Amino acid sequence: MTDVRGYDSPTREARLPNRPHPQPRRSRLGIALGLSSAALAAAALINAYRARKVEREHPPRGRFISVDGVRLHYLERGEGSPVVFIHGNVVDSRDWVLSGVFDRTAAHHRVIAFDRPGFGHSERPHGSLWTAAHQATLLRHAFRALGIERPVVVGHSWGALVALELALNHPEAVSGLVVLSGYYDVTIRYDVPLVAVSAVPGVGDLLRYTVSPVLGAALLPMNIKAMFAPQPVPSQFKRDFPYGFPVRPWQIRAESQDAVTMMPAAIDMHQRFRDLRLPVFIVAGTKDRVVGHESHANWLHNQIPGSRLRLINGAGHMVHYVCPQQVADGIDQVAQSGHPTEYVATDDGVVNYP
Repeated sequence: MTDVRGYDSPTREARLPNRPHPQPRRSRLGIALGLSSAALAAAALINAYRARKVEREHPPRGRFISVDGVRLHYLERGEGSPVVFIHGNVVDSRDWVLSGVFDRTAAHHRVIAFDRPGFGHSERPHGSLWTAAHQATLLRHAFRALGIERPVVVGHSWGALVALELALNHPEAVSGLVVLSGYYDVTIRYDVPLVAVSAVPGVGDLLRYTVSPVLGAALLPMNIKAMFAPQPVPSQFKRDFPYGFPVRPWQIRAESQDAVTMMPAAIDMHQRFRDLRLPVFIVAGTKDRVVGHESHANWLHNQIPGSRLRLINGAGHMVHYVCPQQVADGIDQVAQSGHPTEYVATDDGVVNYP
């Protein structure tokens, strides 16, 4: 008898149709990682291209100077005693132009507005967190290079920290301060953890070139609206502000580092404000939703002997857009007489404290 398992009878395996062998899990994981890497690389290229494109659309309008290996962009206009403007986070030197303060002040002074490192068209080299003190030292060296002698320094928001560091660490370089809407006392900032990750080397670099520009662009209109609230965003700002600048990967790094180092800067200066012996004019809006005036402007006024405080009723964080002429007048007064003119309550709702 012929054995049914003999060679003339096909085996079960031979009778079954051919099936592909299951793909090893490791191989599928490799494909997924490869596709993810390709997607991230593509996103990085697209975001870098968009960043360069917006820079071409908004070319620098000022001049450049290299200081301590850092290429700084600055605007300059006017003649007379010098006034230096330092902008806050998100924006750059053009913020002073769009608000109207720059041109008003240039009518009587030599005015210089710097793009802080990493903002506008200025560089921010790697290897440093670029704290307020570090930026103040860089600007001090820029003053020497540009022949700026003992200017009145005007700082808004984060720029107010740099202005204060200049006065504390380089008192010979500053004749007076005008600080607007600044963060001065040590209070908790709940927004810091949200942006801190973008400042971390490695992980932050990956996010800044891939995910962060997309999320930043989506959230930017809301953030700017909050900056100006309760006032609407001015039409000139809407028209002329380069909305693509704050979401460039390199400026996201600068913004994140500034947010992370803001509280340490306030801690470092906390006990030193009383040492200031130069004219300090403090301006804040009573409806500032970014930095509360009672915890910061009022507090700083009580810390600095002889300082002057002007509160603008109903104004938000971008107070210099609400009262550009009053800010320019305060700068004039600091430059001419050492202190702003003493005021009391006025018809326009401004409240001033001696």
